[in-house]
Amino acid sequence: MDKFPETVDDFLSGQILLINKPLGWTSFDVVRKIKNLIRTKYNLKKIKVGHAGTLDPLASGLLIVCTGKFTKRISELQGQAKIYTGDITLGGTTPSYDLETEVDKNFETSHITDELIKETTHQFTGEIYQKPPIFSALKRGGERLYEKARRGESIEIEARKVSINSFDITAIEMPKVSFEIKCSKGTYIRSIAHDFGTAIKSGGHLSKLCRTAIGNYQLANALDVDEFEKQLNS
Repeated sequence: MDKFPETVDDFLSGQILLINKPLGWTSFDVVRKIKNLIRTKYNLKKIKVGHAGTLDPLASGLLIVCTGKFTKRISELQGQAKIYTGDITLGGTTPSYDLETEVDKNFETSHITDELIKETTHQFTGEIYQKPPIFSALKRGGERLYEKARRGESIEIEARKVSINSFDITAIEMPKVSFEIKCSKGTYIRSIAHDFGTAIKSGGHLSKLCRTAIGNYQLANALDVDEFEKQLNS
């Protein structure tokens, strides 16, 4: 953030807050914390606060939080391109496509070379179709898919078209492959990790994820939650 809001009117008229979401927190946890801090600071009964794009609990990084009248801009902000960094661990799959669930199947990795890894990324650039993970916040019949998944229900999910602007491999330390992906709204990096494992004739799951940018907004300019609290109360 260029300048920290100084008055209650700043928050009510509208702010775009850049927050570094901690591991283990849901995006709603962050919104609830920020909202409670502002209400307590200024003795407000209510103030609108929302976020512009969910991050999974096991992901960290940039979360845009909007306050007051700027909550009307959430849809606009959600539509911007995003950049993620993280790790795919090859040789095993999980039902959630990440570390929320344990590895359920193991696969051979001895055939995987650095060249094969880099060549396989080309299958995941441009416009691609992917199926969101069943362990996701998408709704079916008024219920979140992850609630159905946790009950062991089998659900058919339709593939969706997304755009991957770039998929770069930044390090390879088998079975871990580090990456940077620039992509459109609605892209599930977990699905890319899972599908990448399949495409390389093995298995794969997402073992680390950080969102570093949304449009022109950068993680480098974001505040940790405790930093926000300190500045708010200083």
